[in-house]
Amino acid sequence: MIEIRFHGRGGQGAVTAANILASAAFKEGKYVQAFPFFGVERRGAPVTAFTRIDDRPIRIKTQIYEPDIVVVLDPSLLDTVDVTAGLKDNGIVIVNTEKSKEEVLEKLKKKPAKLALVDATTIALEILGLPITNTAILGAVAKATRIVDLPYIQEAIKETFSGSLGEKNAKAAEESFNKTVIYEL
Repeated sequence: MIEIRFHGRGGQGAVTAANILASAAFKEGKYVQAFPFFGVERRGAPVTAFTRIDDRPIRIKTQIYEPDIVVVLDPSLLDTVDVTAGLKDNGIVIVNTEKSKEEVLEKLKKKPAKLALVDATTIALEILGLPITNTAILGAVAKATRIVDLPYIQEAIKETFSGSLGEKNAKAAEESFNKTVIYEL
C-alpha cells in the first residue's frame, strides 16, 4: 500500500488534490481512499489530506502517520509544520517551491530518499491566473512517484473541473510534470 499525505492551507485545494489522485488511481484499476483532516476550519489555516493506493482492498480507516510520500502545496508550511513527521526511510517529499534543493532540505526535519521540486505557484498563475496549486502539484506527483500515470490524472482533473477550466488545470499538471526536478538523496 502507498500512503500519501498532502500539506496545504485552506483554499489551496489539498483535499481536492487528494481526491483527484485517488480518482486517477481508481481509473488505473487500483483500490483507493482519500480523506481530509481539518484543524481550524478557515481559509489559510493548515490542512492535511490523505490518499491511499493499493492493488488490494484497503481496510484501514485512520489518518496516515507514516507516509511513503509527502506533498507540500504551500512552502511556508516548511517553517511551521514538520511535514516529514513519520516519513518512511525510503520516502519521497514533493514541494511546491522556487527555492533550491539545499534551501528546502535545510527546512526538513528528516531527509527523504527522494526530493522533487516544482514551482507550481508560477505554473498555476501563468495557466489558471490563480495561485491555486492543487492540479499543478499532481503533475509533480506523477513524475516523482510513477504511482499514477499523468494521462489518468489529467482525465480525473477534467472530470472534476468541467470545460475550459478542466483543460487549463490538466495543462497545469502537464506543465508541472515537465518542470519537476527530482533529486535522489
